[in-house]
Amino acid sequence: MPKKVAEIVVNALQKAGAKRVYGIPGDTINHFTDAVAKSDLRWITVRHEEAGAFAAGAESYMTGELSICAGTCGPGSLHFVNGIYESHRNGAPVVLIASDVARTESGFNFPQEVDQKKIYEQHSHFCEYISHPSQARRIVTKAAQAALTKKGVAVVIVNGDMFTESDDDEMDWAVYRPQPVSRPSDAEMAELAALVDAAGKVTVYAGIGARDARDEIIAFCEKVKAPMVHTTRAKEFLEPNNPYNVGVNGILGNKAGVEALEAADLVISLGCDFAYTQYYPDGKKIAQIDIDPTHLGRRSAIHLGLVGDAKTTMSALLSIIAAKSDADHLERQQKQWAEDLEGYEKEGEESDPALIHPQFVANMLDQKAAENAIFVSDAGTSMVWMLRHVKANGKRRFLNTLLHGTMASGMPQAMGAKLAYPDRQVIAMCGDGSLTMLMGELLTLVQEQIPLKLVVFHNNSF
Repeated sequence: MPKKVAEIVVNALQKAGAKRVYGIPGDTINHFTDAVAKSDLRWITVRHEEAGAFAAGAESYMTGELSICAGTCGPGSLHFVNGIYESHRNGAPVVLIASDVARTESGFNFPQEVDQKKIYEQHSHFCEYISHPSQARRIVTKAAQAALTKKGVAVVIVNGDMFTESDDDEMDWAVYRPQPVSRPSDAEMAELAALVDAAGKVTVYAGIGARDARDEIIAFCEKVKAPMVHTTRAKEFLEPNNPYNVGVNGILGNKAGVEALEAADLVISLGCDFAYTQYYPDGKKIAQIDIDPTHLGRRSAIHLGLVGDAKTTMSALLSIIAAKSDADHLERQQKQWAEDLEGYEKEGEESDPALIHPQFVANMLDQKAAENAIFVSDAGTSMVWMLRHVKANGKRRFLNTLLHGTMASGMPQAMGAKLAYPDRQVIAMCGDGSLTMLMGELLTLVQEQIPLKLVVFHNNSF
């Protein structure tokens, strides 16, 4: 029996694992929202589409699964842009259903007509129209596969009248999510091992690309007596219960994190794409390992660039390097890290009963929050307080706008995280200015009965 394109699109999204759709209903997506209402997908009506993209991106970032946004033609779909940028840069698998005017009016500068492909193809892994009813399941399935396997946004553009077309929908297109392993060649591994063996002082600089390699990093650091510095995005994955962790490099970093890189003879950059060249150590040998060859040497000059996933590569390296006995470099940085942590605690001490400093609030959040709480922060100082004062323990999750650096993301991202994990405590550390930009979403929280905890840092900037 023939099916409507709207029904096919919704069914394909469900088969790809989606559970929620964020957006504002109306005109060109009415047939789509009707199909959603008849499915198991939950529609979340937001007050501004940007918030919907933030929420969807947070849900997908936290779960690794697909979430959906849907927008009406013209302004409705355009309003998603900033949140889509944020989600794509975070590697969150989101599919945006962006609609357009009816095909009979396309190309004539019809009111609200927008070339959605020109807008969205610059920040997505996939961006295509459904040009014929028979393409509906195939296009949506390939979009979902691109989002899930390439980690980012995929966009499907649908003219409003296309949703009403029918197709037999006979081909069983499906999403495939392979998980290959990759490491450098034996010759490259031998070259890397020789560098490690020749270096007196080794430091690991690990990014979010090494999120799955925590155990291998610890074993490597133990064998060669190396401290580990991590990027801010890798905090929740690599910091917990890691005796070799000495903090963060960069403007949000700490003294031990900076000095561990500066003092090293060899830096192993692992799954790390930290953007700020000025914070990489000058004149040091850097061996960079990344799954994406285009990342090699793009942030700093390097001595050796290798392609491989962090976990497999470090596991292979462990068996071909010699153990080191001199722990002076490691112990110096561990001592400094302890002093840095003590400094963070002292910054949170409140000696004046008439004042409440933000560091004090952040320390109290760290102490009182659930051990598996999810923390989301806005850009700016609230992000600093989270990264410096709230500890990762292996159960807590963290999300900050570290790559896109947008305002207003905190509350709506926390909303998406809470919808994904309704039984977990979710805390949004909001800036006063950011909160007011999308304050209408407080109504969404009430309407959808989403129990968030919002902490607002008022620094008189807005």
